[in-house]
Amino acid sequence: MKFAYRFSNLLGTVYRCGNLNFTCDGNSVISPVGNRVTVFDLKNNKSNTLPLATRYNIKCVGLSPDGRLAIVVDEGGNALLVSLVCRSVLHHFHFKGSVHSVSFSPDGRKFVITKGNLAQMYHAPGRKREFNAFVLDKTYFGPYDETTCIDWTDDSRCFAVGSKDMSTWVFGAERWDNLIYYALGGHKDAIVACFFESSSLDLYTLSQDGALCVWQCDTPPEGLRLKAPTGWKADLLQREEEDEAEGEGEGEREATIRGKATPTAGEQQGKVKYSRLAKYFFNKEGDFNNLTAAAYHRKTHLLVTGFASGIFHLHELPEFNLIHSLSVSDQRIESIAVNTSGDWIALGCSGLGQLLVWEWQSESYVLKQQGHFNSMVSLAYSPDGQYIVTGGDDGKVKVWNTLSGFCFITFTEHSSGVTGVTFTATGYVIVTSSMDGTVRAFDLHRYRNFRTFTSPRPTQFSCVAVDSSGEIVSAGAQDSFEIFIWSMQTGRLLEVLSGHEGPISGLCFNPMKSVLASASWDRTVRLWDMVDSWRTTESLALTSDALAVTFRPDGAELAVATLNSQITFWDPENAVQTGSIEGRHDLKTGRKELDKITAKHSAKGKAFTTLCYSADGQSILAGGMSKFVCIYHVREQILRKKFEISCNLSLDAMEEFLNRRKMTEFGNLALIDQDAGEEKGVAIPLPGVKRGDMSSRHFKPEIRVTSLRFSPTGRCWAATTTEGLLVYSLDAQLLFDPFELDTSVTPGRIRAALRQRDFTRALLMAFRLNERKLLQEALESVPPDDIEVISSSLPDLYVDKMLEFLASSFEASHHLEFYLLWTQKVLLVHGQKLKTRAGKLLPAIQFLQKSVQRHLDAVSKLCDWNRYNMQYALAMSRQRGMKRPSEPPGSEEEEDDDSLHLLGAGDGDTDAEGLLM
Repeated sequence: MKFAYRFSNLLGTVYRCGNLNFTCDGNSVISPVGNRVTVFDLKNNKSNTLPLATRYNIKCVGLSPDGRLAIVVDEGGNALLVSLVCRSVLHHFHFKGSVHSVSFSPDGRKFVITKGNLAQMYHAPGRKREFNAFVLDKTYFGPYDETTCIDWTDDSRCFAVGSKDMSTWVFGAERWDNLIYYALGGHKDAIVACFFESSSLDLYTLSQDGALCVWQCDTPPEGLRLKAPTGWKADLLQREEEDEAEGEGEGEREATIRGKATPTAGEQQGKVKYSRLAKYFFNKEGDFNNLTAAAYHRKTHLLVTGFASGIFHLHELPEFNLIHSLSVSDQRIESIAVNTSGDWIALGCSGLGQLLVWEWQSESYVLKQQGHFNSMVSLAYSPDGQYIVTGGDDGKVKVWNTLSGFCFITFTEHSSGVTGVTFTATGYVIVTSSMDGTVRAFDLHRYRNFRTFTSPRPTQFSCVAVDSSGEIVSAGAQDSFEIFIWSMQTGRLLEVLSGHEGPISGLCFNPMKSVLASASWDRTVRLWDMVDSWRTTESLALTSDALAVTFRPDGAELAVATLNSQITFWDPENAVQTGSIEGRHDLKTGRKELDKITAKHSAKGKAFTTLCYSADGQSILAGGMSKFVCIYHVREQILRKKFEISCNLSLDAMEEFLNRRKMTEFGNLALIDQDAGEEKGVAIPLPGVKRGDMSSRHFKPEIRVTSLRFSPTGRCWAATTTEGLLVYSLDAQLLFDPFELDTSVTPGRIRAALRQRDFTRALLMAFRLNERKLLQEALESVPPDDIEVISSSLPDLYVDKMLEFLASSFEASHHLEFYLLWTQKVLLVHGQKLKTRAGKLLPAIQFLQKSVQRHLDAVSKLCDWNRYNMQYALAMSRQRGMKRPSEPPGSEEEEDDDSLHLLGAGDGDTDAEGLLM
């Protein structure tokens, strides 16, 4: 199996922190998720994560007006210039400080960042190639405290900057004679947002205490005059224009604008003036609520404000009329964005990791997603690979669609952390175990909890397994060291298996037989026979505590991960150890900020905690308390590949060596809470101050891999980590993998064979060259009538490759009937021979089944819809008394029914074809 796996998607986490953005067409939301960026396509119901990552969590994202470029800035001030068209990083830059917000000008020529107590304007990167994409144009001083927000006028002539010192500053983007800077007060708390009115210099400012000030300007934007240089400045400017090689420092000194909060009367003469028209308050008497986020849509004059209690208001400005008010959660709303048409409002809550898109006119959700509140613990793929189920420490069970990347159902019946999840062989039942002492079965047809299994006395379940028939459910206890067996049909407890002398750490059924393997901390793995009165058939002695156990897909091998970082392989039939892998050096754990010992020494206590065989059983995936996932070759017992799942330094235990500058004579600087005094941090305790929770602390989550699973299709694998659910897929685009290639196989010869109508030879040559576009061309050149003959002439070696190619073609091709015909003929002709190699072919067949099933679901819905529409149209025409030829009533009904079915099927198919095209 090839291991060209690449990161393809991030599920399970939809929003962490930072600002949300809508794309310029208004159909997609760009959401920062930790140190990655996810794009949610609301029209096509898909989500995908860009294949890039910053060094720390993302603080802000600025989108260019044409939607082609984005500037992504993390907490450390590192910036990435990203092309959203080709989904790649174009440039790296460091702003030398923490950036609070970034905003492009509406004409796309400049962008402004707020950093510390100043604002900096840069030339926006153009479409031409340049050595330095970010060129500093001007630096604006004025505010005394940190700057928080930016807004531009429609014509890009001026921009406003809000600050924590309760003032708002209006700066000119050019050298205007009558507006260089203007300071606005009037607030009693930090400015959260400021917005210009459309085609005007009139301004709205909002502060954290829930106050809105409306400012009117006495000059229209056209009234701004360019400042003409005079005297020695004009001579200097002329000299500078003549002299091309000017010093960089001199240029920057010229481009520094220093504002004063109280300019003199002489400086104010003939300049732009602002006056406050009105001041409104969001908070009513006795109901104080911090305003945390705001967005304004200029065309519709719609102001959306979010508060710390999870409430958001919609107001119409400038009259301040309340349209409606709603509560989305009990956590603070961190970010708000409005799309270009003003219909959809995106809200992000970082506390619960929620992302909502609300259509305010119809008062309905367009998107409502929430990840696990605590870390994910376990995951399982459905047998066809279409769905992933995850369980978390928050007691929730979520089911994700691998195609769209969205969670479509959440089960909240568990009252404590979920420890294990699994699918039954049918793929329509999920079984979960929890620390609340219950094992629950959920139905994916009706979305309900239809079985609850409990033990005679309360116990905490640490793992769960279901046999291949789906009839026997088993769960391991953490405190009583017993294994409980239930019947899925009746829900009754069948047996309690005792014998282990430590907590049960893992359970796994043999896929081919009814044999259960149980791993425990008592340094044994026991094999229980489910048919022969649940007796222990074998007890495998280990050198250390067992942490995970798994069977190979064909049931002929057993792998066990132990506490001494070893993976041992056993033959379950003869209870003989067949091999072992020493994984301590491959795990390579990092050093935590507060660790007193080095990473090398702390690695001695770390081990693999989760194991999973690949779909073909030749390799094994292993992960644990580390940022690495290792793939080993089982037979050769060597490391094939190591994946680094995260490079996010905002997580703990990421670095192998600590920064010596953080170690002082008084102790580690990490012990000091850096976020003290911030909105979300701990308030600094001063005498008499009652604000803030003294018990709350800022902590870094530690990087770890809690569960790994390979997709049954063999095309991808997933890992639950501290960051979320990461999916890695085979990258077929960059892979040139010819098969039995020689000099006679060339694209020219393949096309020549097609022109001679020698389709079988052309197909075989295309398979040997293994170039996807050529294969598609050769396959689609075959007339439908010749498919059966050509599929029967295919050698056995090429049938496997044909099935894999057909399965992947269903994902992208519009020729659904043509490929279905090929699939049917290949399976009919070679079916008997394929059965003998079922184990090896299983991933390809399951991939094929997944693709066909997806199209079946889409087409059947469309056909049903057409059928009901036609029934409705016929019923309506009968009611209106339309004249019909006189026929016996019975025959008419029968004929109508028959024609209806035919019409329904025919129209459905054609419509489906049209839809797929």
